[in-house]
Amino acid sequence: MIDLFDLYFYEDCPYQDESAELLRLEGKGTLRIRTREAGVCACAEDLAEYYEKKGLKVLKYLRDGEKFEPQDSIFEAKGDLKTLFKLWRVSQTFLTIMCAIAGKTSSFVSAARKANPDLIIATSRKTHPGSRMFELKAVRAGGGDIHRNSLSDSIQLSQNHLEVAGELGELRAMKKIEIEPRSREEAFKYAEMSDIMLLDHLSPEELRELVPELKKLNPKLELAVGGIKAINIPEYAPLVDIIVISAPYYANPLDFTTKIERA
Repeated sequence: MIDLFDLYFYEDCPYQDESAELLRLEGKGTLRIRTREAGVCACAEDLAEYYEKKGLKVLKYLRDGEKFEPQDSIFEAKGDLKTLFKLWRVSQTFLTIMCAIAGKTSSFVSAARKANPDLIIATSRKTHPGSRMFELKAVRAGGGDIHRNSLSDSIQLSQNHLEVAGELGELRAMKKIEIEPRSREEAFKYAEMSDIMLLDHLSPEELRELVPELKKLNPKLELAVGGIKAINIPEYAPLVDIIVISAPYYANPLDFTTKIERA
C-alpha cells in the first residue's frame, strides 16, 4: 500500500531542499507546530508515526478529537535539521486542513443534536483525491460518521442507477440497501425494499408530510436527507435520521504556525 505521506512530501521536495543546502544546515533541531485558533485535532497521530519512521523523535501530539485553544502546541518533534525543514511546511498544512474538517464537523454535530440527539451527521464521498483516508478520520474525530467510504463498501442506488436500470425487481443483499428515489411516487414504491432512503433536495415542509407516510410503510426505514446547506441543519434535524453533507471537507484551513530551532 502506498504511504500517502511519502507522496505528499515527495511532491514538495522531490530531490533536495535547495535552501537548506545553500545554508549547509547540519545538526539536530526541534520543530513545534502551534495554533492561533481554537479547534479540534485530527490525524496528528498519523503524522507522528511517519516522523518516527523517518528517524525523528516525536515529543508531543494531540489525539483525535482533543480540543485546543489559541497558542496551544499541536505537534512537536526533534531530530535532524534538514529532515525537519523538509517536513515542516507540508506537516503544518496537513494539520491545518484535517483539524479544520474535524472542527467543522463538530460544530455541525453540536447544532444538529440540539434538535435531535439521535441524528447522525454523515459526510459523503466528495473528498479531495489522495486525501480520503485522512479526511474520513478527521470527520470521525469531530464526532461525525461516514455515509459511504467507497463504492466497494456499501450499496446506494442513485437516481442515475434508477434511470439506467429501470424498474427495480426484488433486491437481496448482505449489505443495507439505500435508494435515492427520483420522485414522491418512487419513494412510496421502494420504501419497503429500502433499508435507507436518501431524500435529496427536499424542503422541510415536504419532509414533514412525506416522512410519517414512509415510516408507516416501513417502520425500520432510516431516512436521510442530502443537498442542504449547513445553516439549515437545525431545521432538518428533527425530521430525519441522517443528514448527509460534504461541507466539512471544504472548511477553511486553520491558522497554524511552525517554529524550528537548534536543539
